[in-house]
Amino acid sequence: MRPTHPVRAAAPLAVLLASGLGLATAVPAQAAPAAPATAGARSLAPDTRFYVDPASKAAQQALTDLKAHDLQGAVAMAELASWPIAQWFNGTATPEETTAAMAALQAKAAKARQVPVTVAYNVPGRDCSQYSSGGASNSSEYAAWIDALARGIGDRKTVVILEPDGLALSPAFCGGTAAQQQDRLAEISGAVERLEQQRGAIVYLDAGHSSWQNVGTQAQLLIDGGVADAQGFFLNVSNYQTDADLTRYGTLVSKCVWYLQNTPGATADSCANQYWPAADADAWYAERVPADAKLTHFVIDSSRNGQGPWTPEPGKYTGDPQTWCNPPGRGLGARPTADTGQPLLDAFLWIKVPGESDGSCTRGTAGPADPEYGSVDPVAGGWWPEQAHALARSAAPKLTFNTGLLPQH
Repeated sequence: MRPTHPVRAAAPLAVLLASGLGLATAVPAQAAPAAPATAGARSLAPDTRFYVDPASKAAQQALTDLKAHDLQGAVAMAELASWPIAQWFNGTATPEETTAAMAALQAKAAKARQVPVTVAYNVPGRDCSQYSSGGASNSSEYAAWIDALARGIGDRKTVVILEPDGLALSPAFCGGTAAQQQDRLAEISGAVERLEQQRGAIVYLDAGHSSWQNVGTQAQLLIDGGVADAQGFFLNVSNYQTDADLTRYGTLVSKCVWYLQNTPGATADSCANQYWPAADADAWYAERVPADAKLTHFVIDSSRNGQGPWTPEPGKYTGDPQTWCNPPGRGLGARPTADTGQPLLDAFLWIKVPGESDGSCTRGTAGPADPEYGSVDPVAGGWWPEQAHALARSAAPKLTFNTGLLPQH
């Protein structure tokens, strides 16, 4: 690879170093101040500026690389750190600490005149007790935690990604009981109701991704989870599906939601789904969903889908290859923005933190090493410098510095 030109490297590195002093989020001179949230303000304007954390893991990695005299690596991490990434709240703190942490984030975002993207990840029995298991111990504890999170949000405009896998991987799909499924739906819908009491909260519910639940199944889950009271739903968190597939899937889910809500006697299995021939599915919805129907919006996690999903060599693994778990050769995807040019797609967001492991993957082998890397992967959520660098190298489009952070004169 051709070495990075030292002069070109200077700008992002200078801003990165300045960020340690709280300077990287200085508002460009021509940028209009973000208007305070008002009652009913639930949409993301195309010029929305999402919060960039100057102390992110990527920023810290850039400094580590710089100290190790790895200029090229430092530049790549500085470029990665210049883009907004979601802030996760996972229930490891007390309610009081959660409120304080959210309030602190709000203060930093307000100073930078940016909108924070946050993730609420603490529902009881989350991740079907797999790699990211945990969560509140019961529904009452969860409701108290959501209340604490909401109080920390206050009145500021805030994107809330509510419980990744909370619906697509709810108890009904991993051996749970009917009662556990009803509890989950009540927990999610209750969380939506509480969060939406904050006038700036923009809440999105889990809709998995395009290679997971059938359109009708997912649409019904969203309805039962309270999507009518939320801004919409999110797709592809911690996954690798392409933007094109996700946009189509999201559009079909949105139309199915409308159909189920507005058609007496309609059932989820009647909706045309992502596995139908595209022309047939489009025709089915054209006959049943008016062109002027008010459809549910969605956002896409593009943090790692620049190269699309991973397909291992045929016959390489006799067991589950875990294509979702730290697949090799992936890259950062579309940069975070609310200017998508698509009416139902509110934003591309980096929700999963690029560089954080999906867990210790063994791909059906005896392990403990991941055969794709020849070593044991970090635990779920653990920082993995090699993965962060790999995602940056294979970014599509090519990773560049977020010039919106550079001071304007």
